[in-house]
Amino acid sequence: MQRTTLDLWVGIFVTAGVGALFVLALKVGNATTVNASDGYHVIAEFDNIGGLKVRAPVKSAGVVVGRVEGISLDTRTFRANVALRIDKHYPFPKDSSASILTAGLLGEQYVGMDGGGDEQNLKDGDRLKVTQSAIVLEKVIGQFLYGKAAETSAAK
Repeated sequence: MQRTTLDLWVGIFVTAGVGALFVLALKVGNATTVNASDGYHVIAEFDNIGGLKVRAPVKSAGVVVGRVEGISLDTRTFRANVALRIDKHYPFPKDSSASILTAGLLGEQYVGMDGGGDEQNLKDGDRLKVTQSAIVLEKVIGQFLYGKAAETSAAK
């Protein structure tokens, strides 16, 4: 009888541990999302999205206001179209801007929204006119090194 009770408690403990790991995996994987019926859909065009992924957060002033719903390439302009789903509780003016930012030094990328001053708000299906692409670290380092090389050759 005592062995059965011990096995029961071990089973309960293992089940609770597996459940906790499942909840943690959902939190890390950004499983929470804006309900499709509770938001509006906006398209933003970027020259370079870096490592932006579907389901990445859309933040404004550090607050998650939506999620990246889809990413596609416009084969006519060769720019990335990023579909954003914004929660209906956060109306943004029509002249708002979107930037691709990085959380921390080596963190994941997200879309940062900055509100504009227009009196009309974005509606479902609108396109953002002002966007800023991701900063690619390799390009910045290359430009810095190229600039330094040009300085030393000009100094000689």
